Amino acid sequence: MSDNNQPAGQINIELDEKTAEGIYSNLAIINHSASEFVLDFVCIMPGTPKAKVKSRIVLTPQHAKRLLKAMGENIHRFESAHGEIKDTEQPPIPLNFGPTGQA
Repeated sequence: MSDNNQPAGQINIELDEKTAEGIYSNLAIINHSASEFVLDFVCIMPGTPKAKVKSRIVLTPQHAKRLLKAMGENIHRFESAHGEIKDTEQPPIPLNFGPTGQA
């Protein structure tokens, strides 16, 4: 046991109220370099010519791969409980804004 009465190897993760509210995103833009993956989360509204990145997450390639695996497992569990998630056709969004995938 450590000084704060937690078993060794256990991490105490805190979630403040503002972060717990989350940020809605309906578009993710993913770029990468040799050393990192950058995930930009955007909320784009129909008929609005401009949108802002609401959140950016920077991951190592190893963590990006772990995230992909974890998302796949969670989607599988969700679909097992609630049925297949339908992938609807979306109109193309011009993605000629923002930085390219270079660091």
